[in-house]
Amino acid sequence: MREQPIGEAVDNAERVEVIAYHRGDTHAAIDTLLEDIRHLRRQLTLAEGAMSRGMTRGWRPSYDRD
Repeated sequence: MREQPIGEAVDNAERVEVIAYHRGDTHAAIDTLLEDIRHLRRQLTLAEGAMSRGMTRGWRPSYDRD
């Protein structure tokens, strides 16, 4: 799968690729994507704890889409 640039909409070909990777099992595809979300949220939490306020000028990461 190709890496998707930030802000680009998901296209149908990418969706088909994810499902094909999981051999047509949509539940497995969803499970993998949810695990990825959990992992990235944990990584964001760790990064937030490691960065200083001065480095980010008061910016804090958002865990949900705005």
